[in-house]
Amino acid sequence: MTLEPFERVDDTPFTLSPAALLRERGKPLRAGRNGIGLNEMDYCDVVYRFQDSGRLEEITRQARILNLGNVIIPFARLAAFVGAHDPMAFERSGFLVSPKFGLAFDPSQPCWVTALARHCLPQWRALGGSAPP
Repeated sequence: MTLEPFERVDDTPFTLSPAALLRERGKPLRAGRNGIGLNEMDYCDVVYRFQDSGRLEEITRQARILNLGNVIIPFARLAAFVGAHDPMAFERSGFLVSPKFGLAFDPSQPCWVTALARHCLPQWRALGGSAPP
């Protein structure tokens, strides 16, 4: 998985609309509303989550290796990498969230990584627990 934080995942920009996704990938295996009110389009290898307005919030896919610019991080080292390079990182609901790198992941559930749109970070912070300074 190649991540340009808050901009794109692989070749998919965060400006992607649900209609454009359907044109590019066709009908998803599963589609529906998740427990936090986002509309999911699940293609098995990747899940896209949109607001009702059509704004893309998250892209989740398997990432045994994450490419962040000129740095390549195996999933097994991702938590240590985030801890060492993002002082604003925080945990919510079992996920490690990195505002600097625009991602969230559950270290106990390899190898799924969720890339985040910048505008959804406040919702992750509000999930519970204390927000970082």
